[in-house]
Amino acid sequence: MIALAFVGFASTAMAQDTVAPTKKYSVATNSFWANWFVSAGIESNAAYTSQEQCCNKNPFSVDRTTLGFNVAIGKWFTPGIGLRTKFQGAWAKQVNTRDDHHSYEYWNIHEDVLFNLSNIFCGYNEKRVWNCIPYVGLGVIRNMSEGGKNYDLTYNVGLLNNFRVSKHFQVFFELYTNWFEGSVDAYKHDNWDEKKKPTSRHWDKLVGASVGVTYNLGKCTWEKVPDVDALMAMNKEQMDALNASLKEQQEENARLRELLANQKPATDTKVVVEKVTEVASTAQSVFFNINSSRIASRKDLVNVKEVAEYAKANGKKIVVTGYADSKTGSSSYNQQLSEKRANAVANELVKMGVNRDNIIVEAKGGVNTIAPYSYNRRATVKIQ
Repeated sequence: MIALAFVGFASTAMAQDTVAPTKKYSVATNSFWANWFVSAGIESNAAYTSQEQCCNKNPFSVDRTTLGFNVAIGKWFTPGIGLRTKFQGAWAKQVNTRDDHHSYEYWNIHEDVLFNLSNIFCGYNEKRVWNCIPYVGLGVIRNMSEGGKNYDLTYNVGLLNNFRVSKHFQVFFELYTNWFEGSVDAYKHDNWDEKKKPTSRHWDKLVGASVGVTYNLGKCTWEKVPDVDALMAMNKEQMDALNASLKEQQEENARLRELLANQKPATDTKVVVEKVTEVASTAQSVFFNINSSRIASRKDLVNVKEVAEYAKANGKKIVVTGYADSKTGSSSYNQQLSEKRANAVANELVKMGVNRDNIIVEAKGGVNTIAPYSYNRRATVKIQ
């Protein structure tokens, strides 16, 4: 009954200490009101308009540029796909062949589909510093100055770069281009209608860059989906390890009962000394979970305590040998893991009062000497 109680306690402890494996590309669905964001920024745009009839215009002239601002609100429906409504304004330019450039006022509201390539290709990571987010969108532009067409459709393409500052704040740098009919601007002598729509001369174009800040509203993270198959395999291996440990305890209890039944009266100290010597000289096992150097169950240290007391009383050295199972992990990784497991047990011996100089640590790497293979995730403690 005591052994079963230990098993139940150890199962609970292991379940609490084990970090559940998760799937890299899957997350749990959030509510509709989660993962909303708002942003605001300033921008500079350069106009490339349908009035330019020749190709000798300087494409980098400052005469093309004006300043503006933008605000947006949006929502991520998954870590990789979101929607955003964005307002842009309020100045753009006519760039004409005769260099009579004029500014006009406008606003542009467009709906964009966002694609977070960082999350799509690399998996969701809420602490990632940089997220690369291209987008495409469709909107409406209005010319608020005299002379031009008041409303028309806009086609929007851009690259949004978000840089994480904190859980709720981000700084963004955005590159974009907006295309719309050549008659939208306020220039009266337009020649856009002489060009067919498939040609670039038919359109007015704004190319720009924007910087600003984004604030994530409310719940702005995603919970990763547990890997059920990995969890079931881990739980099975943990139960196998517990069953193996329980079997060892039962065998030890049977041996001790046999010793008690056959021992001489208590005045004969020779039998008692032989019994303690036998327990101390037997290699004691301490088990670990898969991919872990944390002791799975503290009850494994009961027999280790007896070895420590015997070593201290008789000035003996203790050999701690770490192992990993060879069926999981590379050989170099298993070598490091077995060393960490041996050092974890060595640290426990130091806490029990054993001098560190009297502890010899060995690491055997990945082995498959015990069946089932999960039993090989252990460290042994033995008097030298």
